[in-house]
Amino acid sequence: MSLPLLTRSLRGPQLSKALRHSLTTTTRYQSTTTRYQSTTTNNNNTAKPATTSTTSTTPKPATTTSTSSSPSTKTTPTLKDLLDHPPSPANPTEDRIDWTRSFHGLSATPFPKECADILLAPTDPEEVEIKPDGILYLPEIKYRRILNKAFGPGGWGLVPRSESIVTPKMVTREYALVCNGRLVSVARGEQDYFSPDGIPTATEGCRSNALVRCCKDLGIASELWDPRWIRKFKAQYTREAFVEHVVNKRKTKIWVRKDDTVGYPWKETKF
Repeated sequence: MSLPLLTRSLRGPQLSKALRHSLTTTTRYQSTTTRYQSTTTNNNNTAKPATTSTTSTTPKPATTTSTSSSPSTKTTPTLKDLLDHPPSPANPTEDRIDWTRSFHGLSATPFPKECADILLAPTDPEEVEIKPDGILYLPEIKYRRILNKAFGPGGWGLVPRSESIVTPKMVTREYALVCNGRLVSVARGEQDYFSPDGIPTATEGCRSNALVRCCKDLGIASELWDPRWIRKFKAQYTREAFVEHVVNKRKTKIWVRKDDTVGYPWKETKF
């Protein structure tokens, strides 16, 4: 019902009551509308989180200049293929020779005659030893003396060409003999051992064994590989003796020099 019709139908107190009710309803509607508009405005004015651009704001790492921070002296890293090879000081590339791989100077030119005369000198029978099984040998210290006499102390050296290989019973390693800055020979040494405590000694024996094998290429004590010379030497300087082991009483036959006596743990006996 519209307001004019309502006014005509109501009189006196009824009209006043109806008008108050209409005004109260209108006021409440306007108040509710105002609060809704205020809430909507606040929601629209709420700040949204800022979106950051990773491409534009990400800082770039600083670039350092290698020339300003590099040390004045450099060292070469440890050789990868030689696990127990110590690092060596770096030299210019054109002056440095990697003896673990290089064959520099091999067969380039003969050694001087004075060196060759020392290396090829006949072996003195008084310096030759014989093992109990009949194998002739020259003590390795005498090979070193010949090299020192021919090239001088410091004029030659042994260079490892591989890492040490340690098996449950043997140590082996490859070495190169370098004389007067030239490669002469490459050989692999070996040495047996019987307990882990003997590995350091076996390592040194392996090095000496490689030295003896390398010296064959220089002609040092070459008679020890000559079958005719060996037979003649045995007939003239050695003998076979029957011996008994003093611990286990085992009897056998061994070779000794004629000017030597049978030593411990053997004692000479009649078979």
